[in-house]
Formats: sequence, C-alpha cells, structure tokens
Amino acid sequence: MGIPNDDTVSIERGKKSGDPWVITVNCPDKSGLGLDICRTILDFGLFISKGDVSTDGKWCYVVLWVVPHSSTYAVRWENLKERLVSFCPSCSLSFYYTPPPPSKSSAVYLLKFCCLDRRGLLYDVTHVLCELELNIERVKVTTTPDDRVLDLFFITDNLELLHTKERQGEAYERLRCVLGESCISCELQLADSHHEARKRTSSISPAVAEELFASEYSKKECHMQALSADLTLLKKAAVNVDNSLSPSHTLFQIHCVDHKGLIYDIMRTLKDHDVKISYGRIPEVTKGHRDIDLFLQQKDGKKILDPEREYFICSCLKMEMLHPLRVLIVNRGPDTELLVANPVESSGRGRPRVFHDATLALKKLGICIFSAEIGRYSASDREWEVYRFLLDENCEYQLTTTSARNQIVDRVRRLLMGW
Repeated sequence: MGIPNDDTVSIERGKKSGDPWVITVNCPDKSGLGLDICRTILDFGLFISKGDVSTDGKWCYVVLWVVPHSSTYAVRWENLKERLVSFCPSCSLSFYYTPPPPSKSSAVYLLKFCCLDRRGLLYDVTHVLCELELNIERVKVTTTPDDRVLDLFFITDNLELLHTKERQGEAYERLRCVLGESCISCELQLADSHHEARKRTSSISPAVAEELFASEYSKKECHMQALSADLTLLKKAAVNVDNSLSPSHTLFQIHCVDHKGLIYDIMRTLKDHDVKISYGRIPEVTKGHRDIDLFLQQKDGKKILDPEREYFICSCLKMEMLHPLRVLIVNRGPDTELLVANPVESSGRGRPRVFHDATLALKKLGICIFSAEIGRYSASDREWEVYRFLLDENCEYQLTTTSARNQIVDRVRRLLMGW
C-alpha cells in the first residue's frame, strides 16, 4: 500500500571524485517539508550546489546536488538518509486522511567536563558533538583563575540513542580523544526536567539590542559589521514578482549573493509567512551569485495578489539575503563580548551549526573564549537565538580598538556566511 523507505529518499555518490552527491526525496507533501530537508542538509555540513523542487500539493519530488562545506567534516551519509526519511510523511493512503502524530520532544542530557584550558578547545569539543549528531541546546563555559575550564553542554541526540551504554561510550571515547591528557573529569547524565537546559532569555541592553536586531542597514551598522567591502555585492539582492506567467502561481525571481544556508533561509522565511513552493529551480552559483525561480502559492492555494503582502514577503526575503546572521562586538563591563544572533524558526528551532562556526572562526583568529552562553531574545516581532562569547584579551588583537573589532567581526561573519 505504500512506497518503501529506500525509495522515499535516495543518496547517490557523484560519478567522479569531487562531483556533488545527489539527494532525491520522493514522498507525500506536507507543510514545511522543504525547510526540514534544507535544515538537515545544513546541519550535516553540506552545501546545496543546485536543485529542483516540485509538488502538486499532495506529492513532492525534490532533487538536490550537495557537497561538503569542508573536507575535515566526516559526513555520515547513511545517518543523513535516515534523518531525511524520518521527516517524510507516511506513504500509506491513510496519510491523506489522518494528520501525522505530534513529534515528541527529545530528552535533554547534561554533558559536564573539566579540563585544562587551551586555544581552540571549545571548537574542538563542538566539532565532535556535531559529528556525533548531538545538538547543543545550551552551553555554559567558564574559565577559572587557574586556567581550568568547566563546560556544561545541554544536548539532545538526533539518533535518540543517548540513553544506551553504546552511544554514551562512543561519545566518551571521542571526547577523551580531543581533550587528551588535559581532561580532569567528564560526565554525562540526564538533565532534570526543570533544569536550566530550557532556552534562557538573554539580557541585552536596549542600545545593543537596537543595533544587533535592526531591521534595516544603517551607516553605523554597516561600519560596525565591517562589511564595506561586500556592500556593493549585497545591494544587488533583488526579488522580482510576476503574476502573469501562471494562472494559479506567483513567480518570485530571486537574485542575490550566495551564502552558506541561503536555501534554508529562503525556505524558513516562506514557511514563517505561510507561503508554499509548487515548483522551484535552483541553478548553480555563477560568479558568487544565485538566480532562483520559485512558483509560489499562499496557504489557501491562491496566488499572492495583495500588494502589501507581496511587498512584505519580498522585504523579508531581501533581509535574509543581506543579513541572515548578526555579528557585533560590544563592551560588557570591563570585558569584550562577541554577539552572534540569528532568527528562530516559527517552530522554535534555531539555525544549525552557528555555535560550531563561530567557535571555529575564533580559533582561526587565535582568540581564546573566556566564557560562552546561548540564549533567546525577542525583538522586531520575532525570537532570536543569541550566542555570547567573552573574549580573552591575551591575543594579537587590541580588542579595545575599533579597527581590531571590525576585523574580528568581519572574519567571524565571513566564516558564518561561507565566504
């Protein structure tokens, strides 16, 4: 009565070394399926080189050509397939009459370890957790005066196997390898249901919040974001709308500079505004730019004819092309703090791999992290995930100078954007 899982998702290696892998998803459609697929691909450290999306509202067919962002990241292709299959609705006929059961929240575990501090430690641990498919829900990192680090990671397991001794043993082994002889203790336990693993609200001053979450670029913000070299390219971002080519769909033609997670950002924005894709063509990047054609409908299956709604959706898409991740350096008392923020999906999920990429950027810059936190903040009628890093001033940068801060912001943001 249905299609086997092996036919629902297929992943094929490229014909030649270096060629993209081909991911094909062929299953019943559901709201947000494209977003789930793109989030998972981004979470596995993959870049979408091109793709095609087609659906009639009941069945969808998606083909994506992907390549790893980095040769140092080991992609678990079989695990990727299993994760994608888990998002696909049942192929039985009952799917059309029975809504899927609500998803259960994953158990939250507390990973606690103490070790001697060293440069790049936080990234190395984060990289291992990403490879193990362990999601970082929240983190608390503290450095003591005697150069010891106490790290608290609140994590969930994408494989839902962290309760087993085998899975815990794998995590311990990988962590001990990266921590080495500097490891003093390492513990993993189930977090209390009322514990602070819940998303904590960040306390940010109004002035910093206004600058970090601004809905439009300002001259001051451009300076602080250290993007002057990229502004000419970024200003070319455009969304053209055409209602004349299809009697039942609105065509959105998107032209912008490519960045890591661009397709995810587009899918997230459309999902948050109850807009669905009936057909989409994602060509390869040309001279650093993307030209994407999307035939869209509203949730009720009609074209987007309201000029105000059309303008609002276009504005939101442009903002995601220009400014999907916010990066800022501020003073936090006598200390220097790096802030990284990204919008949270309407489902409550944050953007994948932000903590991983931010810590990698700081490691490459040779800047040690004195403490780190992840929290949530509400601004501009939406929720944001905020990553906060107190920077150790014992580095080659004079953190009190504007030029040094701009260089750090620029390097961090470029790595986050995949430039």
